[in-house]
Parts: sequence; C-alpha cells; structure tokens
Amino acid sequence: MKAKIVITPKKAVLDPQGKTVQNALEHMGYAGVTGVHVGKYLEIDLAAGTDRAAAEKALHEACHRFLSNPVIEDYRLEVVD
Repeated sequence: MKAKIVITPKKAVLDPQGKTVQNALEHMGYAGVTGVHVGKYLEIDLAAGTDRAAAEKALHEACHRFLSNPVIEDYRLEVVD
C-alpha cells in the first residue's frame, strides 16, 4: 500500500510562492490563471499486510502533528493499494 498526501496553504492564508508562480505564468503568456497555491506532495510506502484503518488513523495524526501546520495548511490523505 501507498499513502499519498497533498498539503496546501489554506485559502485565507497569503501564499507568496503561489502568487509568484501566478505572476510568472501571466508574464509568459498563460492567460486566465486566477490563482496558484503551492504546496507539498508526499508518498509514503506502507509494508505489505498493514491494516488500512490503522494506517489511515496514524497518518492523519502524523499529518496533524508533524507533516502539516494545521493553523495555515490543509491536507488530503489517500491510501491506495
């Protein structure tokens, strides 16, 4: 199994890196870009036979305590076979 985690800034949080990418795209001629949010993507390999429910619970805890900053970031977790 593999866990896929996407961490992005909350919509209300200023994202200077995203704004820089948006401005660069506009200057390069890519019209219509109304917003960019730059985040992090993690893939975590899980041992064969790992209990899916236990892994999801542990990974949600890890995301909340360590991998993301819940004050300014949101995360999305997906465990796939």
